[in-house]
Amino acid sequence: MLEAGLLLPTVAYVLGIRDTGAGVLEERIGQAIGDRRVLIVLDNFEQIVEEAPVLVRLYSLAPNACFLVTSRVVLRIRGERVFEVEPLQTPDADTRPSLAQARASSACVLFAERAAASQPSFVLDADNAADVIAICRRVDGLPLAIELAAARIRLLSPRDVLERLEKSLPLLSTAARDLPDRHRTLRATIDWSVGLLQPTERGMLEDLGVFGARFTLEAVEAVGAARSWHDGAIETLATLIDASLVQRTDTAGRSVFSLLATVREYAVDELESHGEADALRIAHADYYLALVHRVAPRLRGSGQVEAVTELGLEVANLRAAARHLVRNGRLDDAGAFAWTMLPYWWISGYFADVSLWMEELLSAGIPITDHTRAVATFFPLWADVWRRPADQVVAALGECVDLFVASGDMDAAAMALAAKASTRMQFPDLEVQTARSELEDAVARLGALGNRWAQALAEVALGQLGVLCRDIPSALVHFDRAVEISDAADDAFTRVVSGNNRARLRFMLGEHEAAEAEFLFTLTLSIRLHFVDGATYGIEGACAIAAIRGESWRAGALAAVAASVRESTGVYDIAGFAVHLEPLEALRAKDPESVAAGERAGADMGLAEGIRLALPAAGADAAVREAVPAW
Repeated sequence: MLEAGLLLPTVAYVLGIRDTGAGVLEERIGQAIGDRRVLIVLDNFEQIVEEAPVLVRLYSLAPNACFLVTSRVVLRIRGERVFEVEPLQTPDADTRPSLAQARASSACVLFAERAAASQPSFVLDADNAADVIAICRRVDGLPLAIELAAARIRLLSPRDVLERLEKSLPLLSTAARDLPDRHRTLRATIDWSVGLLQPTERGMLEDLGVFGARFTLEAVEAVGAARSWHDGAIETLATLIDASLVQRTDTAGRSVFSLLATVREYAVDELESHGEADALRIAHADYYLALVHRVAPRLRGSGQVEAVTELGLEVANLRAAARHLVRNGRLDDAGAFAWTMLPYWWISGYFADVSLWMEELLSAGIPITDHTRAVATFFPLWADVWRRPADQVVAALGECVDLFVASGDMDAAAMALAAKASTRMQFPDLEVQTARSELEDAVARLGALGNRWAQALAEVALGQLGVLCRDIPSALVHFDRAVEISDAADDAFTRVVSGNNRARLRFMLGEHEAAEAEFLFTLTLSIRLHFVDGATYGIEGACAIAAIRGESWRAGALAAVAASVRESTGVYDIAGFAVHLEPLEALRAKDPESVAAGERAGADMGLAEGIRLALPAAGADAAVREAVPAW
């Protein structure tokens, strides 16, 4: 279930806005939408109805956006238009039921389709039409209720289903009288469907409510290790799928399972009522904490691409696990969870989520270790490094350094020191020597500790400092070192960051062939990693190369794609590093019509189309090209 604080991060991520801390998220969402006509669908909003004013603010920032919100309660906000969703049509109760009426009823047609999916021999005919019509009327034409009833045709005849509904629903519907009639009917139908399960099957369904949007069989078996259904987990799960209470899909070659939001809400309510929710949440958190500690070492080095992909399938559960840890007072575990995943948060753009958890952790009022306090302080500060760089941020990051040192984590202390220096680099009155000294100190510490991931990024920061100071030879030296460190570690992320910085500098120095080769190399790595920032820099690099070669239309199109991606995703850039703009303008002066035509075409392209345009027609790895459409 979506939680109030995660509304903006979730909307941002769906829109493709990566949160690496650069800019206020609400403003970046408004900027990304801009003047476009966008439909944003928010389902089951009654769970976070207190966040309704956020929608008003987003609408003020992007007045052409339309928000389609499903909710059991009216939001009562400015600009709201309420539409009652009618149930599926059922035959008039005053007429004699017939096969013709059933076939003309959308509710009965849905029942027949879902019943045939459960029991292929089922056919809507004259013998069962009256029972099917009665079933659909009994559940008020509600689609989910119809599907749950139809799933029982595998074991029961329509007459049996109807008789059981007639016995159960009147009694069940008397509960929860504060709910509207339809919602009580749906709740009662779920309760009826669950009531037909065996105790172990009911137990599993309730326990599955602890999971996020989707989950794997391995996770189910691990979290349910002490539950009564554990030994027959596969068979029990299959029964729940047959009953339409659990959904199964294939994602990235793996079978994943999910509950509809209404069913998950039911499961959680039942789990809470039995007093077992906390125990399951801890089991869930322990499983994902172990998963993170198992996968996290591969986030730096040769296994990075696979690790990012694996964790990407578990985002909803990673969010849930962090929440479970915080709310059950396991704050030190929550801090370790967040810090261990730092590379993933950065690559995939989840800093807003983590900052929210860490702020909640700090406000819990429970004693925590110095290391946990440093971690929980660091993540919200990371956003301020880019949004509001100030002396207070530098001082607070200095406190993080001291806390990490006090905890004995010299590696984290060196990383916080590099972040502190990076904050200084955002100041208009940059203290060059102080920033350089701190970065050089961080590089030396990280190198001695063997943290090549952070060492490479600190070297990149030194190179960027050289660019800001117009000390190009020094900048190139540091970018070269960063590339060497990344290559030695076989780390795709740091290789993209260091390579793009070096390629842009090489282009500025007139080393166009070397720059082109590096831009294309980092672009292919970015595709494998699904790293939007890196792909954007690669497209801009291809644009710069196209411009100096006189490829007017292609250069214009690539520039427009990159600009759209930057606007819509909030990709951060350093002033003066947009190397494609100057050659593009020079080309525009010679061939304005072709450049403009390319820009018009590029404005209608997505990131995947831009990547395909940037990659050479021949020579690109086939597997990389196949991965592009996924964007």
